[in-house]
Amino acid sequence: MSVATSISHYENFPVASILLPRELRVPIAHIYHFARSADDFADEGDAPAAARLSALDEYRTELDRIERGAATEAPLFRALGETIRTYGLPLQLFRDLLDAFSQDVVKQRYASFSELLDYSRRSANPVGRLLLHLFDAATPRNLDWSDSICSALQLANFWQDIAIDWRKGRIYLPQDEMARYAVTEAHVANGRCDEAWRALLAFQTARTREMLEYGAPLGSVLPGRVGLEIRVSVAGGLRILKKLDGAGQDMFRHRPVLRWHDWPLLLAGSLFPSRTPAVSA
Repeated sequence: MSVATSISHYENFPVASILLPRELRVPIAHIYHFARSADDFADEGDAPAAARLSALDEYRTELDRIERGAATEAPLFRALGETIRTYGLPLQLFRDLLDAFSQDVVKQRYASFSELLDYSRRSANPVGRLLLHLFDAATPRNLDWSDSICSALQLANFWQDIAIDWRKGRIYLPQDEMARYAVTEAHVANGRCDEAWRALLAFQTARTREMLEYGAPLGSVLPGRVGLEIRVSVAGGLRILKKLDGAGQDMFRHRPVLRWHDWPLLLAGSLFPSRTPAVSA
């Protein structure tokens, strides 16, 4: 889902884009503003960790007020509360986002891919799930596909932003897989793209591509603009991975991004799904 590609930055994908039904753009914007502003507490500025965590706790307090039906003075949460009540959105998904942002404040390394997926389950997947609730399409099958897309888009963002995250003191590459490919943190610190680095990142991009392709049927089974938005998002993620592979996994000198000229190609390729999967509901 485009809004969930990476809560940290949405530069690759549209948010509440013109592809989406007009009546859903405002509630999607409320979800986006909640996620973006909360993530900024974790990522932006130079506030100490305690202050960042305290700001995120204030957001948790506002969610508790929404749950109790209590009044709030914050315009963001008045609007969000109305969206949550109107569409019956699960509050736990918003709390999961806050947990992931809090984790970013205190955790800088990931021991394994399963740890990284658990982070993505809370940092990316909730917004995709919220969108499915808005679309009234939150079936088990659709949620599974959405989770795969959202986690994959999150991972694609990690791989393109390795150098940026390093400057923030973070490495999202799983530590056990780095060791398996004889890659160390010195590779990241020095921007070293040797054979070991390229092998590790080729493995990461291939696995991420498989996750995108697994979830891609969601864009064919959901109707109209909603399905088109998902197809464009998947196509965008695949293009980022292709650019990364084309750069020899050197995101240090050739960070892959979607340029203006990429969008017409993505849209043209997504207007008609190549195939509609024969799956049961």
